[in-house]
Amino acid sequence: MSPNNTHDIHDKRLADAWATLQSHADQGLPLDPDPSRIAFADPEFLLRRETRGLRMQLELMKPDLEMRAHGIENTIVVFGSARLRSQEEMTAQIAQAEAAGNDKLAERLRRLARGSHYYEQARAFGKLVAQYSADKDPADKVFVCTGGGPGIMQAANRGAHEAGGLSVGLSIALPMEEAANPYITPALSFKFHYFAIRKMHFMMRAKALVTFPGGFGTLDELFEVVTLVQTRKSKQVPIVLFGSDYWRQLINFELLVDEGMISPEDIHLFHYVDTPEDAWRAIEKFYEL
Repeated sequence: MSPNNTHDIHDKRLADAWATLQSHADQGLPLDPDPSRIAFADPEFLLRRETRGLRMQLELMKPDLEMRAHGIENTIVVFGSARLRSQEEMTAQIAQAEAAGNDKLAERLRRLARGSHYYEQARAFGKLVAQYSADKDPADKVFVCTGGGPGIMQAANRGAHEAGGLSVGLSIALPMEEAANPYITPALSFKFHYFAIRKMHFMMRAKALVTFPGGFGTLDELFEVVTLVQTRKSKQVPIVLFGSDYWRQLINFELLVDEGMISPEDIHLFHYVDTPEDAWRAIEKFYEL
């Protein structure tokens, strides 16, 4: 058979869905409400209550496929407050509030500024993770993964970016939420509608969890992981609480033991640390790296 009559075994046999939509657009055919519209191009259909399961499946599948394509198999998940910014940013915000005569806001920002050192520590930790993976085989690399927002999340992504590493951001669509931070590797920046699917993605590849000071969202994410590990629904991973004074004042875990609410061994599910180096050493020790 002549070369002109041969076929590539990898050729697609079905029309490409995106090409179909592009063809419609090129022909000026709008996506107006129409019973005959292609199902996956019908937002009203996809947003129905009955198709919620499809939307959840897509939220699970899309980041999974993209991370696989980029070799992301092992992550170090970093949680923490979106409100804790760098010292430079906090100083600028305080000055702006004072200039506007908003003393109440200025005082609130000054309280937040006391935690600015956590931003720099999260940034340094992100660098440590990326530097460790720089010369490792693909199967041994670990990557920073955050909730994709500002504050501590931005700091960890920033540190990894500055060290030349890839990093993941799993942001959530909220009315008050800011855009994903600019330090996430663009192809690894994902946005979720469902908290549950987002949490599943945090754990699917997590080899460790490092939790910096934060509020309700941080606590929710932390206790989700602790519960999964405690109940053996997830394999044990290092759970690192960064900022020992903060966490010991916030949560009296010993009281839970004294009252019989948790077992004494549950206290050993996590470690308190106060430096980026100690956080990384806790992970190294767990895996004997």
